[in-house]
Amino acid sequence: MNPILLADASNLDFMIHGLWKYQLFGQDVWITTTHACMLVVLLLLLTFCIFANRALKKADPDKAPTAFQNVAELVVEMLDNMITGVMGKSAPKFLNYISTIFIFILISNISGVFGLRAPTADYGVTFPLGIITFCLIFFNKIKYQKVSGFIKGLCQPWPFWAPINIISDIAVPVSLSLRLFANVLSGTVMLALFYGLLPIFVKIGIPSVLHLYFDLFSGAIQTYVFCMLTMTYITDAIGEG
Repeated sequence: MNPILLADASNLDFMIHGLWKYQLFGQDVWITTTHACMLVVLLLLLTFCIFANRALKKADPDKAPTAFQNVAELVVEMLDNMITGVMGKSAPKFLNYISTIFIFILISNISGVFGLRAPTADYGVTFPLGIITFCLIFFNKIKYQKVSGFIKGLCQPWPFWAPINIISDIAVPVSLSLRLFANVLSGTVMLALFYGLLPIFVKIGIPSVLHLYFDLFSGAIQTYVFCMLTMTYITDAIGEG
């Protein structure tokens, strides 16, 4: 193999590094860049929520709203309209959850623009999100369709179809989490290859276009897809009840 290519490949940086480790039950547990970047995202969202809450509490209905208040209200209104349009009458029960994961996933996906490693490029972040959605689906199936309706649904269209339906249900959190993880990770890998292997003169100006697509456009699309599938699955679980 070409030694130049090997040298270039050694410079690739996928931005996943162990920062420090500690002992837990005799095992080494690492705090990585994923944890650090996720903490940054959470602190950013927490700060925004605190300031938005204060801005709305202090808002004077007789005065024109501030620019920050307009942004906060616009975000809430857009999310409310999206969730209500999909879930209908069931939307109020899930507004908080869907809005939270939408904003968290979106900010995580586009954090690469600010030099962070997207937390959603780690399967340890996306899989728990899929598990939470799966638990909501299962809970609402039992709540609205009852145990009898749940078992009846597993046996549709024929009783011998039950194993396939069970596998299909179990695959939901895996497919949701893998889709989000793989798409975000692919963007991270592509950008790492670009920065690590191409000559420096090619990198001038082009990174902005790549970040625009992989971080902003693709990140927004994957956020929408994850939340849309979540709402669809939960609405289907509620059924006619």
